[in-house]
Amino acid sequence: MTIVPLSLEPQSLVPDSVGTTSSAVAPGVSTTLTLRPRSDFVETELVRDLTRRGLDFLTAGYPVHFRGPAGTGKTTLALHVAAQLGRPVILVTGDNELGSADLVGSQRGYHYRKVVDHFIHNVTKLEETANQRWTDHRLTTACREGYTLVYDEFTRSRPETHNVLLGVFEERMLFLPAQAHEECYIRVHPDFRAIFTSNPQEYAGVHASQDALADRLATIDVDYPDRVMELAVTVARTGLSAAGAARIVDLVRAFRASGDYRQTPTLRTSLMIARVAAQQGYVVSTDDPRFVQLCLDALESRAFSGQRIDAEERRRRRDALLALIAAHCPPSPAPRRSGRAQHGKQP
Repeated sequence: MTIVPLSLEPQSLVPDSVGTTSSAVAPGVSTTLTLRPRSDFVETELVRDLTRRGLDFLTAGYPVHFRGPAGTGKTTLALHVAAQLGRPVILVTGDNELGSADLVGSQRGYHYRKVVDHFIHNVTKLEETANQRWTDHRLTTACREGYTLVYDEFTRSRPETHNVLLGVFEERMLFLPAQAHEECYIRVHPDFRAIFTSNPQEYAGVHASQDALADRLATIDVDYPDRVMELAVTVARTGLSAAGAARIVDLVRAFRASGDYRQTPTLRTSLMIARVAAQQGYVVSTDDPRFVQLCLDALESRAFSGQRIDAEERRRRRDALLALIAAHCPPSPAPRRSGRAQHGKQP
């Protein structure tokens, strides 16, 4: 595995300091994002393979859809692939309240015009008009300028919101509403690319994707990372020793394999435990009761997930979790005493 300099966490996204977009946007609102380099991005063979497959479709002009459960790194992967294209990035997050106008544009503000006519010196003619101004939103800006659109968790938006995307991906035309006045459509820039992510296992606040859109997307399924990658990421992101990180990763993976939970423990859980343990100086072992409590705090809530469970079932699940902690984070072996000390002989 190698560490490549690419930042993909939220704090790596910053407004583009260069105003490269020529479309009208709301005052003070930046439309593009850049990706700052970082030294702790872990790239394994699996990541390289997923990146290559995504870029193959994008290079051919097809939008890519990374689909997988929570905690599999879909958003990180989408931003990583977007960075390889070398174009400014526009990020959209799916939401039930998001409408097509939020993607394409809308009337925002007014343009006032006032004319005072003194052609006849003793007669004043005053004419005032106020017209609404059209403002491009993120999809329109990306299509005009050839930016990369990253649409995260797009199935959280209502299906009708995405009707405008059908023409973008098929005819390479973005059809604008009548309120745009000046133009009915724009031709999509040849450099425009789109990357989508979604979670097929999520039920709360998620809509089924329309077949017409899904048929236009190249879907790549993303699964949970293997142990090698989870361990490398945990060490790189938390500063914990490899030995301590391995214990935590194996504990979380064993809990995930047990199926005895309501909410799946992911790599984020390993990072949570490892980061707190490293910052607080906890011993990654059952020798340290603070570490044991940390594991219970991070993992036990996933076993119940707000469900009302009787005391006996709660006790059973806690005992099972404590057994996993003891198996993967055992106490340090006691130092062996010399034979003379064992028989009470003085050196």
